[in-house]
Amino acid sequence: MAILTVRISDDTEKRLEHLSYKTKRPKSFYVKDMLEKYLAEYEDAFLALERLNKKNAKYYSTKEVEELLEL
Repeated sequence: MAILTVRISDDTEKRLEHLSYKTKRPKSFYVKDMLEKYLAEYEDAFLALERLNKKNAKYYSTKEVEELLEL
């Protein structure tokens, strides 16, 4: 297991502190949970952006995709 130090805004820290207090869970629980839930989305978005920026990328319209997939 690794340890990560991050800087967050005062407002975010207050909100996290409030959530932690209300639920009796440590702040680290929520930070870890959020990272696990959303990291895959960021990875997917980056991969999509990478593919869009490829010089040989081929773009299809919705109609073309429907025809290719016989929808």
